[in-house]
Amino acid sequence: MIPSDADAIKHRIVELQLEHRGLDQMIDTAAAERSLDDLQLRRLKKRKLQIKDAILTLQMRLVPDIPA
Repeated sequence: MIPSDADAIKHRIVELQLEHRGLDQMIDTAAAERSLDDLQLRRLKKRKLQIKDAILTLQMRLVPDIPA
């Protein structure tokens, strides 16, 4: 992997982590205040899971393959 690729992946991971934290706070606040209906809340939770999956995928790209 080229170092600039690794840097770009790390940068994207940080962006996604920030978005994930923001959604987490939004979900907690909305659930406590009941400011969103169930459908909106489920969509936020689904987006949060998608972001988590994307973070894990990017992190796996940073790990070098180890021959068996």
